[in-house]
Parts: sequence; structure tokens; C-alpha cells
Amino acid sequence: MSIFDEPKIDCHNHLFDPLNFPYRDGTVYAPSGQEVAPQAQFERVLDAYGVKHALLVGPTSGYRTDNRCLLHALASGAGRFKGIAVVEHNTGLDALAALQAQGVVGVAFNPALEGVAVMNDAEPLFGRLAELGLFAQIQVQGDQLTELQWLLQRTRARLLIDHCGRPALAGGLAQPGFQALLGLAASGRASVKLSGMQKFAALDHLEAQAGPYVQALLEAFGAQACLWGSDWPFIREPSRVDYGPLLKLAERLMPDAAVRQQVMWHTPRQLFGFTGR
Repeated sequence: MSIFDEPKIDCHNHLFDPLNFPYRDGTVYAPSGQEVAPQAQFERVLDAYGVKHALLVGPTSGYRTDNRCLLHALASGAGRFKGIAVVEHNTGLDALAALQAQGVVGVAFNPALEGVAVMNDAEPLFGRLAELGLFAQIQVQGDQLTELQWLLQRTRARLLIDHCGRPALAGGLAQPGFQALLGLAASGRASVKLSGMQKFAALDHLEAQAGPYVQALLEAFGAQACLWGSDWPFIREPSRVDYGPLLKLAERLMPDAAVRQQVMWHTPRQLFGFTGR
């Protein structure tokens, strides 16, 4: 059985549908052309590759705290989707609970794009996420995670780290940011996405360059706290990225079928509450 025949859940992807859900005024980046990615198109991609479910991530680009496109997909997806929303840091408990009731399982934070200072006032929001059992999904790059230790050590919220922590290749496995990520494994409340490797490694050398980081994360966190994501529709990429080759890459990086099944099926089902076969 190849990876195309195995049950899978894509845990990092975005929807962009400016025709039905116009981008917010003043957005820093407005995905266009081949980056436009409505729900119906994404469902066709999932069907083509045998992907049963997806964790939709509200994007900073285009929508930021406008979650209408995301919530529409959750409402109309017949249980296929769960969501990660983007909210203002002063969002109250009742508003978060209302999002949770609609299928939102966490809130995204993006220091990689917005800078570490964007997290300065996030601690109260992390407390509300912990109270509801929601995830704080964080995208960092380089050594940014070391600058957030004060927050991560004081919060009880469950953590979800994007894109292998986006290490700097020149820094190697010993770089402080990546070591800080590995250190989160001991907390028992952190998980990491084996996704977005093209954001820190050369597209033609993903296996060689990103592989050592993926293996280190699997060893530290275990397959029970690792997830796979495509990052579809690959916005801001300077060259073409395709879904199928990323699945084959995952198969090569996780040649043990039992490990793949845990990372790509059982773990996201357990963490996010996906149901159905």
C-alpha cells in the first residue's frame, strides 16, 4: 500500500475565496491568480489524493481576523474540516467558545511574519485558550522561539508549532531556536507540524535539507505528537509546489507505515476530534 491509499489528514492549509469572501481592506498580502483557493477546489485536491479531513488555518494574508471564509467551510463541510482561527488578542471567553462550537480548535499566532513583539500582550488570551482546551498555534522562524520562552513556560495552553519551527539551515540542529522546540516535547502539551519544509529548505533538496530536522522532531516528540500538513495552496512561493510530491516526500521521510499512520491519521484524530473513517 502506498501513501496515496492510506488514510490521511492534512493539518496545514488555507482557503482564499475573494469572490465570495473579499479580502479585508489594507491586507498586507492579497493572494491572487493560482493562489486563489476556494473550498470546492481544495475538496477536489483532497479527493484526488485520498485525504479524508483537513485542519483549515485562518491565514494572516487576505483575511487575518476575518474568519467568515473559514467558518463557512466548517459549517458546509459535513464534518470534513476543523479550523484554526485568527483573533484579536482581547477576544473574550464567550467569543472563543462560540468559535469552538463551530469547529474551531485553536487560534493562530504568526511571529514569523509579524515579529515576536506581536506576542507581548498575548498571555491573557493564552489563558482563555487553556480554559477552553483550545490550541495556541504558533509560527516562528530561526531563533524566535527562544524569545517566547517567557510566555510558553507560563501558559497552560496546548501548543501547536508550525512548519518544523522553520529553522535556519545554516544553524544546524544545535541552533537555539530548534533546541527550544525540541525542549517543548517534555511539556506533554506541545505538538509540531511536519509541514512547510519549502519555507526553510530548497524545494529541490527537501529530503536532504529538511530530513534531519524532521527525524529529530519525530525522535523528540514521538509520532503521537507530530502531524503532517501540505501548506496548500503554497502562497508566496517563488517556484511551483505540488501536492503529490509532498506526499511522496512524507512517505520517504516516514518509511515505516505504522509511523505514517500515526502522524497522518491517528494523531490529528485524537488531537482535534475528527470522526469518521
